[in-house]
Amino acid sequence: MFTVPSLARMLITEENLMTTIIRTFVDHLRHRDLQGRFQFERYTAQQAFKFRRVQSLIGDLKYVLISRPTEWGDQLREKYLEGFDAFLELLKCMQGMDPVVRQVGQHIEMEPEWEAAFTLQMKLTHIISMMQEWCASDERVLIEAYKKCLIALTHCHSGFTDGEQPITLSMCGHSVDTIRYCVSQEKVSIHLPVSRLLAGLHALLSKTEAAYRFPEQLPMSELSPPMLIEHPLRCLVLCAQVHAGMWRRNGFSLVNQIYYYHNVKCRVEMFDKDLIMLQAGASMMDPNHFLMIVLSRFELYHIFSSADCRKRYGRENANKDVVQQNNTLIEEMLHLVIMIVGERYTAGVGQVESSDEIRREIVHQLCIRPMAHSELVKALPENENKETGMERVIDSVALFKKPGVTGRGLYKLRPECAKMFNLYFHHYSRADQSKAEEAQRKIKRQNGEDSVLPPPVLPRFCPLFASLVNMLQCDVLLGILGAVLQWAMEPSGGHWSESMLQRVLHLIGMGLVEEQQHLISSAEDNETNFNFTLKISRPGEAPANNPSILALLETLQNAPHLEVHKDMIRWILKTVATIKTTRECTASAPPSDSSGHSQEETVRDKDKAERKRKAEMARLRREKIMAQMSEMQRHFINENKELFQQSLDELDPSTSSSLEHSPSSCDSVLVCVGPRRWRAGGSERRQVVTCILCQEEQEIRADGKAMVLAAFVQRSTVMSKNRKRPPHNPDKYDPLFMHPDLSFGTHTGSCGHIMHSHCWQRYFEAVQAKEQRRQQRLRVHTSYDVENGEFLCPLCECLSNTVIPLLPLTKTSCSSEQPDLSQWLNITSQQMKALISAHRKSKANSAEGVDDTDGVNSSPPPDGFKLDHTPNNPYSSTIKEMLTTFGTATYKVGLKVHPNEQDPRVPIMCWGSCAYTIQSIERLLVDEEKPLFGSLPCRQDDCLSSLTRFGSACWTASSHSTVQNHFIRLLAALVPDPRVENTPCILDIDMFHLLVSLVLSYPAVHCLDSSGLSEDTAQLHFLHLVTVAHIVQILLTSVPEEMRMEQESGGAEREEEERVCMLYNTLRTHLSSGLREVSSGWHLWHCVKAGILPYLRATALFFHYLNGAPAPPEIHALGVGEWEALCGYLCLPSNLLQLYYSNQELMETLLQGWCSHPGVLQGLQSSSALIRFPRESNHLIELPCDYSALINQASSFTCPKSGGDKSRAPTLCLVCGSMLCSQSYCCQTELEGEDVGACTAHTFACGAGVGIFLRVRESQVLFLAGKTKGCFYAPPYLDDYGETDQGLRRGNPLHLCQERYRKIQKLWRQHSITEEIGHAQEANQTLVGIDWQHL
Repeated sequence: MFTVPSLARMLITEENLMTTIIRTFVDHLRHRDLQGRFQFERYTAQQAFKFRRVQSLIGDLKYVLISRPTEWGDQLREKYLEGFDAFLELLKCMQGMDPVVRQVGQHIEMEPEWEAAFTLQMKLTHIISMMQEWCASDERVLIEAYKKCLIALTHCHSGFTDGEQPITLSMCGHSVDTIRYCVSQEKVSIHLPVSRLLAGLHALLSKTEAAYRFPEQLPMSELSPPMLIEHPLRCLVLCAQVHAGMWRRNGFSLVNQIYYYHNVKCRVEMFDKDLIMLQAGASMMDPNHFLMIVLSRFELYHIFSSADCRKRYGRENANKDVVQQNNTLIEEMLHLVIMIVGERYTAGVGQVESSDEIRREIVHQLCIRPMAHSELVKALPENENKETGMERVIDSVALFKKPGVTGRGLYKLRPECAKMFNLYFHHYSRADQSKAEEAQRKIKRQNGEDSVLPPPVLPRFCPLFASLVNMLQCDVLLGILGAVLQWAMEPSGGHWSESMLQRVLHLIGMGLVEEQQHLISSAEDNETNFNFTLKISRPGEAPANNPSILALLETLQNAPHLEVHKDMIRWILKTVATIKTTRECTASAPPSDSSGHSQEETVRDKDKAERKRKAEMARLRREKIMAQMSEMQRHFINENKELFQQSLDELDPSTSSSLEHSPSSCDSVLVCVGPRRWRAGGSERRQVVTCILCQEEQEIRADGKAMVLAAFVQRSTVMSKNRKRPPHNPDKYDPLFMHPDLSFGTHTGSCGHIMHSHCWQRYFEAVQAKEQRRQQRLRVHTSYDVENGEFLCPLCECLSNTVIPLLPLTKTSCSSEQPDLSQWLNITSQQMKALISAHRKSKANSAEGVDDTDGVNSSPPPDGFKLDHTPNNPYSSTIKEMLTTFGTATYKVGLKVHPNEQDPRVPIMCWGSCAYTIQSIERLLVDEEKPLFGSLPCRQDDCLSSLTRFGSACWTASSHSTVQNHFIRLLAALVPDPRVENTPCILDIDMFHLLVSLVLSYPAVHCLDSSGLSEDTAQLHFLHLVTVAHIVQILLTSVPEEMRMEQESGGAEREEEERVCMLYNTLRTHLSSGLREVSSGWHLWHCVKAGILPYLRATALFFHYLNGAPAPPEIHALGVGEWEALCGYLCLPSNLLQLYYSNQELMETLLQGWCSHPGVLQGLQSSSALIRFPRESNHLIELPCDYSALINQASSFTCPKSGGDKSRAPTLCLVCGSMLCSQSYCCQTELEGEDVGACTAHTFACGAGVGIFLRVRESQVLFLAGKTKGCFYAPPYLDDYGETDQGLRRGNPLHLCQERYRKIQKLWRQHSITEEIGHAQEANQTLVGIDWQHL
């Protein structure tokens, strides 16, 4: 109601609304001291609650004043001024409240109450500003308000000299009467709202020019400048003394008050107005008198008033603490003078607009560093409408740089605005000032400029404040500057400071810049009353005869202890010379022109000579060091001639052996599998690594110490094509055959850091012991679960839960003659028969009282196949132990069971993890459009290498008969065997998993064979058989229903098309009702090529890491020849159908066996469940571009268990798109005997324990892993300034950033979510304490 302008005016004029609100508010604050000032009780929670309710009264006043009147009537003026009187009564009760007295001797016992007073001040800040804006809109009201405010201030100050002794201060031939008052001994208050309101009105008189047009109506003659400046000056001196450490014993309450005094929320009506009041008072006084009063209040008058003040430190042996305090106070006093003369960007003080003030604020914030929009908004004061006015001016001073995948959009200062930089900007904290100075000097050095930071050119003062510039050339200030420069002649023994000198030089620079501006503005008059250069060139009078400031500066520029300030001193001398030249030119005196230039040239020549001398010394020093190093090298080589010769001899054979085995010398094509595969020489097999814990180098040998790689094994559904498959029973589940839907797998990742196994065991035991102590002491969670075997990598602190042993490449030899596929399959079938018979016999013998009837049908083993042979284990005891460690960890995590190294499923889980990890990395490379080889980071390269070689060795750590049984069942899926039961059909097997398991389990069978059959030959035949099976699988499942127009193909592909048509028709004959007719050979061949390519790429990776064969250069880049290069590398024909037709008779039999399985027809009939090849990479769900669409979606979502109630925390699963009711008891479910929230329960169903969610009402991404780990992550939605808005606090429109969403998707595809959570929890310990399972 109050915000309606017409209604508000009516209530003010007719009902006297302003007065009513203010008096009601004042009546509720009854506690007063003897002087009638507010006195607040201890700020307890109850008192804060009561106070908040009272504050809501004064909030109504803000609504009433929110729209300023454009037309004033007499009645409105009368009632407004009546309300203004009531407001002054309120401010008078605040003037001087919460006074403090400096504690001396002992620390304050109880922190005094201060929060309530500042809370009231914050509530009134906008109201005070709005009151002034109302006054400014009518000159009559402004003048009357000014008079009333002055009367109120005089009333507050009445008798302010009572009990305070009057004294006279004399200095530099000037004297002034004042009172004796020490801030460090008397009461002083930071709350001066009446003084500050008068300061604001005084600036408005200047801004509206009412002070010049109606001087007779203003009580300017009644003003007492010493009275105006007294209390604001005390307040600023208090801040200076707190900084000097004089009020340490007063506790934190005073520190907090000083902080808020300067803080952006309060400074507009506190610090800024105190500065304006000092400027107003100083403009009405003799600057010498003003400065003497300032020195007196800073308690520095005794230092600068003595006749020999320039030598005071030479004879004074004062307490070091007192000297240090005085130094800080002198710095603060000089800073205050800089601010009084230099802060002109307030409308009314300087000739500027309000937009100039905001522009300058932004420039100085951006001088510290480039900033985001939200940072700038926080650094700028808000008006009553929560606006800063930044948008109006930001583009004129800054350039916007859009954000990348991380970070925020940043505003960067335009280079041309850097000249506005003022090192002593009044709103800088000390930390900000230091950062800004460093940043600006760095930019200047990068641009090849002098690193000097001169004072900026300032706007002119308004006439009411114009006399302030005379402070720069007054005798007292020049005396202070001369004294500090005289002290700086001697190296500081603590008697002066660098900051003090820097401020003095800045003030001198300000005087010179001001003189330059006066010369420019008064060029036509040839007269100016501001002659700073003349004043600083004049020496002191007798008897002291002190040197002039200019003479002191000329001496100081060569002082070795002032290297840091030399640039500024040179700039000052150069500017003085320029001003003198300008004055002489304007006075038409050409002869003196050369003297000005000669002085400048002398300075420049000296500078150049000094730099040349230093450069020459540096060059000579460098030459001397290089000569010494060269001599030491020669000496070392002479002493160790034998060692050098030995290393050269070792180098030659290794190079020759590598040449001998290089592909160019024996084979023109690199092959990674089969009898013709590339074989590593001795030097290439040799691998030396360094332990990150003991820094000892170790060669990787089968019989040596075990070296291990920190690894993290986790369950995964990243590649799943069926998230609805029910979870299996871990105790009964048989993981030998992976279904093509990859519904869940086991992924292994690594950070790539290597340790000795015994070093790692010692480290892990230490971590366990530390965690046991931590639980007893703190009982808090950590980012890793030691009970589940988790630890942080000792080097990079990456989450790990096991280690992979590093193994060398196996030595293999191959005889020239090897059986073809048909012969090899015949031999292998006989071996399988013999193994099956032997296993059944051993089972029968172990069973009690069972008569062995199978003995009659037992098959004799083929020649050279020894069933009773026990092969030697080539690995050392530590490697065997690590093989068991990693195998057991993979089994435990992959199946979610207790560790059991004897379980027959241990090797199966290891092979499955190897295959799944390779497949996921192959998909990742495709999605990122990277070549198959050469683009993997070292950590993934090392992980795949060690994982694959571990897979080839893990059979040695298991029961050989168990692995042989697995091999028999695996082979029976390819070569149907009636003696093997429960073999899945060809449609239910992932062929790459089958190939990996066959190749890695075969050594357990091959070790019994001494007939010279090569393992390489077996690998090649496995590859050929599985490839044909995969082609058949693709033809059965992946032929599209609608054919596009057939395209013309070249002669090269005609053969493939004919062959694939023949094979498809053969399949149709075996499955007459299952497959439809397809006439297009081109489409069939392209289906096969596209469907089998991911399998070929994964197979190339597998054999590359297993056999160590380098990849051909064609696969190192994305290009057209990838298919031919892959086929050549894998020893496959480019026309894969040749694999079928070159052994057609054998393949026909296998094909008939595959098609006769009842599961094939069933699968084809339920075509919706068929997995089609190539499998598309999984993506996170598509999100709307506009965030408001998501909010609308979430607002209509109701809790599924609360009868239609709205969900308080709707959360979207980014993996499957389900909307969940998070963080509420209604949707908690029981999981493994523990109550968990909807998100945690969903992660186990959808992501095998890992989840990515978007909390819609908080605009926050949530990562979860298991029940105890989680973190918040920056959302992919940004506002127009490139910033996220977590918590939706700023309320700017948000839009989807595709790059950031792709980054989240990449983390998910890389299986890095758990790692990201671990790093976040280590960096922010508060995340560890959150009960993530309840989300």
